[in-house]
Amino acid sequence: MSWAMEEWKEGLSPRVLQKIHELESQVDKLKKERQQRQFQLESLEAALQNQKQKVENGKNEAATLKRENQSLMELCDSLEKAKQKISHDLQVKESQVNIQSGQLNSSKKEIEKLEQELKR
Repeated sequence: MSWAMEEWKEGLSPRVLQKIHELESQVDKLKKERQQRQFQLESLEAALQNQKQKVENGKNEAATLKRENQSLMELCDSLEKAKQKISHDLQVKESQVNIQSGQLNSSKKEIEKLEQELKR
């Protein structure tokens, strides 16, 4: 096949043959350059796909973390409300204890007073 491709060159002047050789060399060089660029393009496309996948994974992780954060915030709100309720209940009970303590002291004084009267 190489022979058939070279046959058409027979009878051409050395200057024309030189120019043909230069053009063929340039074509070979351009083919190699094209292959290299094609390889670079494919490598860059693969890298781009990897980056897109990483970005997508990051978005998914961010969405998951956002949902988890929202859930934790709701839990914190719920716990804060429970804490406030318990704190209020504690204040009510402390007030009741103070009232009953006052009543107890008053009753003790009344008993002491009555005991003093009985002794007289």
